[in-house]
Amino acid sequence: MPNRVPRERQRRRPTRSGVLLSEDLIVDTALRLIGEHGPEALSVRRLGTALGCDPSALYRYFDGTDDLVLAIADRIIGDAMVGFVPGDDWVAALREMALRVRAGYLAHPRAAAFASYRVTRRENEIRAVETGIALLLSAGFEPAVATRLYLAFIDTVLGHAAMDAAFQALPRQRREADHRAWNDVYQGLDPASFPALTTVRQVLHTMGDSSFEDAVDLMLEALAARAPGSARR
Repeated sequence: MPNRVPRERQRRRPTRSGVLLSEDLIVDTALRLIGEHGPEALSVRRLGTALGCDPSALYRYFDGTDDLVLAIADRIIGDAMVGFVPGDDWVAALREMALRVRAGYLAHPRAAAFASYRVTRRENEIRAVETGIALLLSAGFEPAVATRLYLAFIDTVLGHAAMDAAFQALPRQRREADHRAWNDVYQGLDPASFPALTTVRQVLHTMGDSSFEDAVDLMLEALAARAPGSARR
């Protein structure tokens, strides 16, 4: 993958505190600031303060904060895919990819808010897309079909993972209040007005759980059913 930052801008440079400045260090610091203070903490000024360097030094590594956002999104993908080696079962491999993506988002729930819908144009994303489409090609799908089905799969994964991360990023009191609502509010509804909810009220508490794995499994079952000549069909 061609590097977007000229080679001379990638040399590791010491900050005022003696720390060697690098792209990885900047991304690490940005993730920490976002985790502590939210996405609004992502500014050149705050990063410069946290790194102990002149904010202008960051432009040797990134074109601006949006370029840094893309690097953060790509880091989350890369961390999630570390050690992933697809096996012979393409369905199982896609499922593991999905679980890894969710774990990556939950590790950085506040950063995941802007990571899910960006195209990073960077190595980790490119390798992940290569892997996913290759798995669908190995299942026998034609190139155009494999590409569209991968998009449907990964959009499902990213959407649900981002929603789980957004919930995780809420203050604990709000998360607990949302969970309690399924008992405090929904259990007392009028049966005549809400017969379906009354029928399932004993299990309504599960509505507070993540639907991630159910959604992924439904998508994978649909993909397996459509796979040309697949024994799973």
